This record gives sequence, C-alpha cells and structure tokens, in this order.
Amino acid sequence: MSTASVTLPAPAKLNRMLHIVGRREDGYHELQTIFQMIDLCDQLSFTPRRDGVITLTHQINGVAQDENLVVRAARLLQQVSGTTMGASITINKQLPMGGGLGGGSSNAATTLAGLNHLWKLDLNNTALTELGLTLGADVPVFIHGHSAWAEGVGEKLTSITLDTPWFVVIHPRVSVSTPAIFQDSELTRDSLPITMARALQGGAPEWRNDCEAIVKKRYPPIAEALDWLAQHAPSQLTGTGACLFAAFESQQAAQAVAKLASQHWRSWVARGLNTSPLQDALGC
Repeated sequence: MSTASVTLPAPAKLNRMLHIVGRREDGYHELQTIFQMIDLCDQLSFTPRRDGVITLTHQINGVAQDENLVVRAARLLQQVSGTTMGASITINKQLPMGGGLGGGSSNAATTLAGLNHLWKLDLNNTALTELGLTLGADVPVFIHGHSAWAEGVGEKLTSITLDTPWFVVIHPRVSVSTPAIFQDSELTRDSLPITMARALQGGAPEWRNDCEAIVKKRYPPIAEALDWLAQHAPSQLTGTGACLFAAFESQQAAQAVAKLASQHWRSWVARGLNTSPLQDALGC
C-alpha cells in the first residue's frame, strides 16, 4: 500500500431549477431538480494510514470532527468494507458553508470515492451512492458525477447534458438553515410534476426555485443580492441558498459583473460542467 498523498476536487453544484412536488410522511420533500456541477471546488488531500485512524489535519470552525461529513464518510466506508486502513485528510475549503452549493455533500462524496480508490476497495458507484445517501440527499449526485435530472429527495438521478455557460455566483455572507426553510409553513409544496423533457426546454417558468420566496423573506441580504444580480441577468437561488447565480455567455461578461458584485459580497466566476472534475481526476 502506497503512503503517497492523493489530492482530489470536491466540486460545487447549482440547482438550475428546484420544484417541490410533495411532502412525504417521514418529513422529507419530494423534489424535481436539475443539478449541474461547476468548476468551483474544495480540494481534499488523503494520506493512507495503516493504524486505522481517521483524522482531519485541521478543524472547520463550528463543526466537531466527529460530526464532519468527511470523517463520517470515511468511517462509514471503513465499517462497510471491513478495511483496517485509515487516512489523514486535509481540506482546502473554498465553498461557503450553508451556501446551497453542496460543499459538505461534495466533500463526503470525494471522501467515499477517493478512499475507495486509495484503499483499493473496488466498490462500484452503485454501492458508493447507497452509502452516500445515508449521509445526505445531495451526496449521490456527486458520486454520480454528471449533470442530472433528479427526483425523489434528489437521489433518483438521470444523466443529462446541459449548456455550459459562465456563471456569476454570489454569497451574501449569511448562512441559511435548510431545515428551517423546508419546515416553513408558507413553503410551496404542491408544484405540479413535470416531465424531464419539459424541464429541459429551460427558461421561465420551469427553471425556478420553489424555496426562493421563503428565503428572500427570511434573509433580506439574499433578497437584495438577487434583485441586484437580476439587473444584469436572470438570477436564481441554488438549493436553499444562501448562494445565488446568473448565467452569462462569455467569461468576460461574467467577470465584469462579478467584479461589481465583489464590492458588496463574495463572488466567483465559474464554468458550468457536465462531467465532475472528481470523475476526471479518478479516471472514471
């Protein structure tokens, strides 16, 4: 077993649309959404250990090590596979927490896929997806590694091919509580289900986010940023926020708007992807 470190990306995702079509008896919501990866990534480095210990080389503020999805993913993979190997893990964190970009879920997916490769466990993507779903509803799409039409709680995935514009992504420097948004009594939960074909036609009114009205009401800074970005291009929330985005045809146009946005908020320019850079890095 090599002791060499491996560094892998954990990309962000955008919800190009998010419809809530119902609520299940267990409290989870039935969704229809379109996931697209972007080239904005955290980076995770893994060094194998023979003593079975899983450790993070530094803590993330406000998250206990045992509660970190990366640690939980690594320990779950250990438990299921029966391996005696461990790992020292370093996270170069770029994606904001509570931002709706799927950072924690993507970190967990990269951990499952990366350690499966490093420990030579040879679990297939179906097995890794099943493990990922026990950690969070967004983990499977990062294991899936492709733009996807998703239903259920977000785990029923069909690969699709999307346009790949340049996005301006803005974080208004607030953190959104996803459970609070989904528990809000005013949240719309009765959007009519649509077909994937209809959804892929794109544009209003289908490409909307049913969480947006509640998030704007609860978080005025997000409403302000959405209204500002809408002056430059149609703007939209991703997930339950706090991040929002708009698509542009050219990198130059996106950079010009991002530069203006940076006077008030954190902002990035990112390219839309159809294949995850994690899959590319692992040669999948």
